Amino acid sequence: MAKLASETGVETKTRCFSAWSHVVSMLFGQLIHAISLNDVCDALRLHSGPLSALRGATPPSRNNLSHANKERDAALAEKLFWKMLEHLQNLSPGFAAGRRGKGLAHRFRSVIHVVDSSTIALIAHCIDWAQHRRRKAAAKLHVRLDLHSLLPRFVLIESAKAHDSIRAAELCAGVKSGEVVIFDRAYLDFPHLAVLHEDGVYWVSRTKESLCFRVVKRCPKAAINASWLTNSLNLSMKNPVLIIPKLCAGFALWSKSMESNARWSF
Repeated sequence: MAKLASETGVETKTRCFSAWSHVVSMLFGQLIHAISLNDVCDALRLHSGPLSALRGATPPSRNNLSHANKERDAALAEKLFWKMLEHLQNLSPGFAAGRRGKGLAHRFRSVIHVVDSSTIALIAHCIDWAQHRRRKAAAKLHVRLDLHSLLPRFVLIESAKAHDSIRAAELCAGVKSGEVVIFDRAYLDFPHLAVLHEDGVYWVSRTKESLCFRVVKRCPKAAINASWLTNSLNLSMKNPVLIIPKLCAGFALWSKSMESNARWSF
């Protein structure tokens, strides 16, 4: 912990409230589902005795915890996460590898990534960087989750001003060829979908309700030679002509561009 604090420059900003105590305080707040800074500080002061047994961690004052969250580099928490994950994987190689072929995704042998975002409401007059309306502030949390290990592979926190599709390419940057990525319709960006196809990445999403298309031709199921399809539609859009077989599940579509030979699923 001391090495990471030195690498990120956090050590130079600590006096009576160490980086280790800061991490313990934030983990405690997550575990008890604290709703405010007062909850964390008051609870830790009530349990200051057992807290000191955790490598000498000390309870923070409200001012110390608030100042640490504002001034200290958040890269410390990120590096600590990857360091701990590496350490646990060295101790147990099967840790975080996931149970491939079992559970929810038992039909898929390849890695499945789930991409989604959550909006976190904040106080406008205290956190001005996250202000996205006149009297409202919010932060948006983007996460790419490994469905087998249920551990995050990519996390991005920013203001809620930007649309989700702007961050789609950044969230999928680490997805490898042959893997599957699932995301909501808010991340639909057709140029990015073509890039995913060129990289050999399979993806599934939902079509937007405002998507403008015209049915040109209906193909019989026998001509498709796929048991999981209900029917195939030849659709015409503004630029490319797409052949889109509809999945029997009804929530996803698999498309093929006649011009670029790019397979899109939405």
